Amino acid sequence: MSTEPETTEDTGPGTPGTPEGPDTPEARDTTGTPDAPDAPSTPDPDAAGDGSPEGDAEPAGGESLAGGESLAGGESLAGGEKPAEGEGTSEGEGTAEGEGTAEGEGTGAEDEGSAEGDGTAKGEGTGTAGGKGSGDRSEAEAELAAQRIERERIERRKAEKKAPIESGTKLSGSAADLLAAVRAVESGAKPLATVFAEPAPAPRRQAPEPVRRPQQPVPAAVPSGPAPETVESVRRVLARGGAPEALAPQVAAALGEAAGDALQEDPWQLLRIGGVRPEQADGFARALLGADCGPDDERRGRALTVWLLEQAASAGHTALELPALTAALAQRAVPDPDAAVQSTLAEGEALAFQDALEEPGAPAPRPEEDGEEEERPVRVLVGLERYALAEESLADGLARLVNSPGEAAGPWETLAAGVTGGAAELARAVAGHGLVLHTGGEAARAEPAALLGAARAAGLRAFAVCHTPDGRRRLGALPGGGDGASPASSTGTVAGVLAGAEGPGRDADGALDLDLLIVLDAPQLDVENAAMLVESLRDGARLVLSGDPAVLWSAGAGRVFADLLAARSCPQIASRTPDPGPLGELVSGVGVGELNQVEAPGKEVVIVPVRDAGEAVHRTVQLVADSVPRAFGVPPEQTVVITPGHGGAAGTRALNSALKERLNPGPGRFGGFDPGDRVAYSPAPGRTVPGRVVTADADGLHLECAGAPVAVPRERVEQRVRHGWALTAHQAVGGRWPAAVVVLPGDAAQALSRPWVYTAFGRAERHLSVVHGVDQALPKAVAETAAKPRTTRLQTLLRAQVPAAG
Repeated sequence: MSTEPETTEDTGPGTPGTPEGPDTPEARDTTGTPDAPDAPSTPDPDAAGDGSPEGDAEPAGGESLAGGESLAGGESLAGGEKPAEGEGTSEGEGTAEGEGTAEGEGTGAEDEGSAEGDGTAKGEGTGTAGGKGSGDRSEAEAELAAQRIERERIERRKAEKKAPIESGTKLSGSAADLLAAVRAVESGAKPLATVFAEPAPAPRRQAPEPVRRPQQPVPAAVPSGPAPETVESVRRVLARGGAPEALAPQVAAALGEAAGDALQEDPWQLLRIGGVRPEQADGFARALLGADCGPDDERRGRALTVWLLEQAASAGHTALELPALTAALAQRAVPDPDAAVQSTLAEGEALAFQDALEEPGAPAPRPEEDGEEEERPVRVLVGLERYALAEESLADGLARLVNSPGEAAGPWETLAAGVTGGAAELARAVAGHGLVLHTGGEAARAEPAALLGAARAAGLRAFAVCHTPDGRRRLGALPGGGDGASPASSTGTVAGVLAGAEGPGRDADGALDLDLLIVLDAPQLDVENAAMLVESLRDGARLVLSGDPAVLWSAGAGRVFADLLAARSCPQIASRTPDPGPLGELVSGVGVGELNQVEAPGKEVVIVPVRDAGEAVHRTVQLVADSVPRAFGVPPEQTVVITPGHGGAAGTRALNSALKERLNPGPGRFGGFDPGDRVAYSPAPGRTVPGRVVTADADGLHLECAGAPVAVPRERVEQRVRHGWALTAHQAVGGRWPAAVVVLPGDAAQALSRPWVYTAFGRAERHLSVVHGVDQALPKAVAETAAKPRTTRLQTLLRAQVPAAG
């Protein structure tokens, strides 16, 4: 391939070229990243372009990448050259292939020359309001033309009236801000506000009780929702308090049948709605209660305590230490934080715990002279009931598996005979133990796949589950990962098994009809899903939790896999199978805190330096739409773009807008979507499934996700579907793509951490492009910024029931 003499110095990811010019900090929304802004706000409008030329200046020979970026030296992409003057197509002038829409070229007020969505220029008409040549017409002709225009205007207005009306569009002031904040959280555009560490990317789910019970595959039914009279009563209360009436269905669903009376009695219950801030709830309460409203109100203290615990859960904590909770309440102007916590505990809205503080391997407490045991220091924790019970249920279930006698008899005796290497070591551990942990990267997935095949060949009832449908596909493609004719009979997803739509079925006691359950992508398990899986296993069954401990933790509360590894209560098998090639070498280095320069003769890893967020968007579009397909043969639909957050000038919203304009332009006639759009579908908070828009009708938006049709009701499209060319690392975890473009604009430096970089870089199978604008913040984050700690109780609970495995 040709080498351009003007290219920048060849660099690897560890020694990126320093972008010229200062970066412009942008307000970012880092949903799923460590440092999210506390106050929800109306999302920034999507930027369709950055004003940079969209054309590609093609060097001689046609072998360098778009925009003058050549593959010099085989390790980096130079990003400093600009397209030749006049060759680019600036915003508002249309694209070279006629896909864009140029505005303002017509001369009449009612031009007729544009056809919606056909790529032609808007405003090609040449006449005035009356049409062409109105100066040569008779009075009668002019009158007829005017009537025709008026009729068209009336028809358009009728059509607009028939179109769906978006509630809340006429609001202004604080009511508009409140509605915008709620919708931003629901859609994933803004995180839940948090004062504790990193936030999870979505509002919390309602967890079923983690008990063993029969589950039958039943078609998913859309909840009927609250009664109309309940919604109407809530709407009246909201109106009196100056809050958006559009929130009435959500409030009614959260507070139940007597929602109107409950909200009138305790206005701070509005904090139960995701996206509502304490200051907004305070304003609502003042409007309803008047002089009776004050910061020392007991109802306010309880509501804020619960709200803070929910924020902590969205950041991954299953409980909070009492001093941290009272300090956060004091920051929210609660006069007596201790009294507020005690009131919350007395009402049963939270639970308190005392956990002994001890180090792993510490000696047991020695009896004192009077025969009593030496007192140990304890920490007092406060948590919401749903997470506390889930964590205790999980600990009980894991202790039951660990303490069950593991007899390597019958089929278990011969299990290791059918496999070799690391899979044989794993099989021997499984034969003699009820719970086994397995760690390793992408290549290490071959070992649990081989175990699955060997177990089924030995006559054992074995099944494996993954975090995403893509993970299930990759597992089924490995030797042993499928049983030949139908891999679906031996593999599934965690969500599918818990819902009863996948898996082996259940026995008369409600337990999964299995001898062995293998869970891949184990770091993505939160305490609620993990508790339900473990409680679904019968006595004597084996459980293998396998995953890469270096990736981002679960979107939900808890850090199950990391806690189990730290507790050392069961055998741990570390795979010795490294991920191959330059990408494997790069990602492995990141996992141990080193950003190494790797040899990439096949251009597997390239760096694209950029000066600011606008250039980052421009280069990303060029890479996805032109450079990567031409140089590596990877089509745009097989390339994922990963960026730290949804907001900002180079967040997912801005990138998706620019990518849609280039790859699938259209008017967004279906609630902002067009057939062919790539989307990220969230069937439940914390889960993202890539898909494609097929069509839409009166029932809602029709998607194709993982090869299966999905219908999203109209009222849920805004909350569950967003454009999916660009994702956050939390949305992309569990999936792999042939090519990945990781975008690191200058304002993303504070959002970077070693797990984030490891996860983002690890999504690429064949090629990784890093659009680099953070200078030395990238190697610093890899070397120094580990995962933020989460406050959990699982280690303490396990150590009380299971001795350390040594």
